[in-house]
Amino acid sequence: MSSSPASPSSPENSISEAEKLIHRYDGDEQMIFCHGDHRQEADNYLQAVDEIQRSLESCTVGSSPSGDRNKLKASIEIAMARLEDEFKNLLNTHTKFIETDWLIDLNSSINSRNSISSRRGVGEEFTDDPQDYSEEFELQNSLSFDSGNGEPEVGESGSHSRTGSRSSTSYRSTSSIREIDLIPAEAINDLRSIAERMISAGYFRECLQVYTGIRKLAIESNFHHLKVENLSIGEVQRLKWEVVEDKIKRWIRAANICVRILFASEKKLCEQIFEGFEGEDCDAGEACFYETVKGFAVQVLNFADAVSIGDRTPHKLFKILDLHDSLSKLIPDIEEVFDSELSEGIAVHASEILARLADAARGMLIEFENLVIREPSQIPVPGGTIHPLTRYVMNYISLISDYKETLVELIVSKPVIVLVPSDPIASEMELQDSDNKSPLALHLVWIILNLHHNLDVKSQYYKDPSLPPLFLMNNIRYIVTKVKKGSAELQEMIGDSYLKKLSGKVRQSALAYQRSTLGRLLDCLRDEGLHVTGSFSSGVSKTLLRERFKSFNALFGDVHRSQVTWSVPDLQLREELRIALSETLIPAYRSFLGRFRGQIENGRHPELYIKYSVEDIENAVLDFFESHQNSLQSKRSR
Repeated sequence: MSSSPASPSSPENSISEAEKLIHRYDGDEQMIFCHGDHRQEADNYLQAVDEIQRSLESCTVGSSPSGDRNKLKASIEIAMARLEDEFKNLLNTHTKFIETDWLIDLNSSINSRNSISSRRGVGEEFTDDPQDYSEEFELQNSLSFDSGNGEPEVGESGSHSRTGSRSSTSYRSTSSIREIDLIPAEAINDLRSIAERMISAGYFRECLQVYTGIRKLAIESNFHHLKVENLSIGEVQRLKWEVVEDKIKRWIRAANICVRILFASEKKLCEQIFEGFEGEDCDAGEACFYETVKGFAVQVLNFADAVSIGDRTPHKLFKILDLHDSLSKLIPDIEEVFDSELSEGIAVHASEILARLADAARGMLIEFENLVIREPSQIPVPGGTIHPLTRYVMNYISLISDYKETLVELIVSKPVIVLVPSDPIASEMELQDSDNKSPLALHLVWIILNLHHNLDVKSQYYKDPSLPPLFLMNNIRYIVTKVKKGSAELQEMIGDSYLKKLSGKVRQSALAYQRSTLGRLLDCLRDEGLHVTGSFSSGVSKTLLRERFKSFNALFGDVHRSQVTWSVPDLQLREELRIALSETLIPAYRSFLGRFRGQIENGRHPELYIKYSVEDIENAVLDFFESHQNSLQSKRSR
């Protein structure tokens, strides 16, 4: 008995019509999912796929001939191939190049709203760096003197919104994350419809492959324009530090853009297209996001990782801290963006790098302390002026104070204090005050103590006995001034008590210099030994008197010739020293000259013995510490 033909409204007829529609577009290069006249065709095609898929799912081996089932499978395969092409075309058509300048501007607005301010010294060289003065100053090596068709949207008032027909509402926005609409809403609807059919038919892998391939190219283009290089850890560690410094500055900007804008926006796009779909025992959206960005996320983190495990040369500290601070601020955003079971490893990796950067910073500070006390240069700086080591160390400490907020958290252990043999009292006194200081403050004070010890050693290389105290006076005064004129944080950490002790050492050194400089001169101006008594004469020995004047003249000439070349950079200290010298030397010379001038002038060639007037001595002292040659004879002849 033959079967009757199917009625127009029967299921068999609906399936037949659906199959015809699927086969009609097989091999047709014209895309269905484009707006305008083809909108209805796209809807009809999706309905046909749904009809065949439902029939295929309702078929059982016992209830339907195998031929019918095979026909349905063949139709689905054709439909999936077509939808894969449509999916790819939609993604390619609507994936636009994001202008780099726009991303940078958006990131800057995020930073300004989060009150991220630039530190003094961040990304810049030290000011007042030590100048090279000798090849033996080894700190030079150790311390180191597309079409652009519109921009994406962000969901915040006042932000860029020149995106043509795109939606003006961002999917989500936090205080630091800015998710931009990478693809228009109408295209997302079509992409979601296609993804739903492909995943339902078991074509999740094909859908994933198409999606990630196209979106990876988009991210790669953004990385290229942001100059995010794909460097291995080994390649980074082989770079010169000057190159790495520049890359750190670029990395900080690029990493913020990548995490807070690009990766966050890619996650948003995956959620818009795939949310609610399950693909092979995992959330389809999470899988697509992870497969799309994992390589790029690792690429970004690899640079920070390479820097974190590099050598711990102290001059790298501040760039390490810049990197640490930037990554520390990014960690909450990384944890928010990479919050799924699949991607959480990225956030864990970032936290591990942050810990290594902290360890590196701690190690660099300890190494700096050791280098300060070990710095071996033995050539005295000319004129007893400020040593390059002093300048470098104090500039280093000043920059440390700029990073106080970070370093107070990182530096939790007190320095290992070894009593300095040349000054055990100085070391001991700081041990007594340690309870009132933070570990970071103790480290700074300990660095200054190490510097002081090293300067004591260096002062011993001078041959003129007046130069060691002058050298120490200049350098300790520089330390005190640098702290007092530094930041409030630096003054607080060093503390008034220790500053007073350092100021006391300046005064002690100044007095030691005066004693050394004036001692021999004043010996020439004493009366002892000049008076003679005897059976034939009594009074002053002219021979001894002439010798006293000659000795004074020679000594003062030597003092003047040397000390006009010496240096006291601190103007106030220079004036105080001149006054102190004058107030002691001038009265003594005036008195001596007043008492014995007559006896010299009554003899032969008095000009050989009275070489200087009181005014000459006064003017000569004004030449001291000017760091230049100035003949006393030429000064007197003017």
